[in-house]
Amino acid sequence: MRLARRLWRLTLIAALLIVAICAWLVWSRARPQDSPFTPLDLTQPVGLFTGRKLAQLGNDSAQCRTLLFRAGVRDQARPPIGSGPCAYDNAVRPTAGGARQIALPGRPDLSCPVAAALAVWEWQVVQPAAERFLGARVVAIDHLGSYACRRISNRPTGDWSEHARANALDVAGFRLADGRRISIVRDWSGSPAEQAFLRAARDGACDLFATVLSPDYNAAHRDHLHLDQAQRGAMGWRACR
Repeated sequence: MRLARRLWRLTLIAALLIVAICAWLVWSRARPQDSPFTPLDLTQPVGLFTGRKLAQLGNDSAQCRTLLFRAGVRDQARPPIGSGPCAYDNAVRPTAGGARQIALPGRPDLSCPVAAALAVWEWQVVQPAAERFLGARVVAIDHLGSYACRRISNRPTGDWSEHARANALDVAGFRLADGRRISIVRDWSGSPAEQAFLRAARDGACDLFATVLSPDYNAAHRDHLHLDQAQRGAMGWRACR
């Protein structure tokens, strides 16, 4: 009797496992971007593991630049700058001439993982949200810069900011094709459409960047969205506020 029960349980477990595997295969074919095993493609829809894959590019600058190239983005590798905590050696500068552009005025130096995430964010999050809520496309992403040799919140002591490694970008607003300018500081509490657009942009960034800080976080971020690709070990926890 005990043997029969054990065999029945094993058979049930095996059947459930087969059903689960079949369900996963069907699901992964329908939404390959949600599989952790699907190679990253910056032109494809955002999936469950896209953010993790983007953050991991910090360990492989060559692969990161290859992905930008395959997506149609042209860039220049930047020479190493600085020393100690205020140094970077994996930065790129997006340039004109590619099949696809990153609408970033001033072309600041960015760590390659930030540039890659920014491309996906603009194409897959910002543009659809702008068309949905504002009825116009974004032609430029206004920013407050990337590299700055400083500690977090400009404190005299404490951890160094991701800006000190060009591993962050502060987004101040967006320019639309119809001439409008959407500002974080002014329009975070603006019209319903402006609020919906900015929050959709913030929420979508949370799926792509390791850290996203907005006016909802504190007064220091009242005028920008802080986006970075901080590496936080094997668990890779993310901050979205």
